[in-house]
Amino acid sequence: MGERPSWAPDEVDITVPSVARVYDFYLGGSHNFDADRTFAHDVLAVLPDMPRVAQENRAFLRRAVRDLCAAGIDQFLDLGSGIPTVGNVHEVARAIDQDVRVVYVDHDPVAVTHSTRLLGSDDRVGVVAGDLRKPEAVLADPAVQERLDLSRPVAVLLVSVLHFVADDQRPAEFIARYLDAVAPGSHLVISHATTDGTAGAAVAQGVYNRQRTPNPMRMRSRDEVAALFGGRELLEPGLVRIPQWRPDAPDDVPADVDAYPGYAGVART
Repeated sequence: MGERPSWAPDEVDITVPSVARVYDFYLGGSHNFDADRTFAHDVLAVLPDMPRVAQENRAFLRRAVRDLCAAGIDQFLDLGSGIPTVGNVHEVARAIDQDVRVVYVDHDPVAVTHSTRLLGSDDRVGVVAGDLRKPEAVLADPAVQERLDLSRPVAVLLVSVLHFVADDQRPAEFIARYLDAVAPGSHLVISHATTDGTAGAAVAQGVYNRQRTPNPMRMRSRDEVAALFGGRELLEPGLVRIPQWRPDAPDDVPADVDAYPGYAGVART
């Protein structure tokens, strides 16, 4: 499976693929191992557009952060943030507001290590090595307590991560606990994989679920994704295919958008 790179934390089993590192590979990153690349190629064999899907998802994240900053949100909690790449939340936000505060949360040791190195001594941005399914532990972490003022609005980001949370882990319930802990006027940002309208996505989900990965995939229908918002008010244009959420230009929406394997939306609490 190749030699362990010097940047890989000792606790990482490099023979087991990680969804964060597989995603890094789709985005053209270098913080992935042979096991991640082998797994990714199995997915690409049935869903060749995965790199484009990942890039569209990152573009949605950038648009949502930019628009929330323009609306006055200056605090972000990025749950399941993944491995740092170009266009991280704090980079996008600071193009609008230099004082923005961001906390990244992930359980993958490679993601945490590289996020920490990237941020260095920036005291307005923090990293939590934690499980997003445990809101009380995440919110009690010193990185959150010292950087985010929960008595003021916060944007809670769950971008391309909830499809790795099973139904029996009750995602709607732990999302509600995060939103109960933050001030009125906070926002919830979700993007989520779906099998609606595309056979390839269903086959890709099967690859994730039959292979050796600690994070099986649970794609959801539009109605199921909508339910994760808990009836909160969705900003325009509502819950749509990811490229349709406030595109920078009409030409950015592909002609086959109805077959795009993911939904996105932003809600106000």
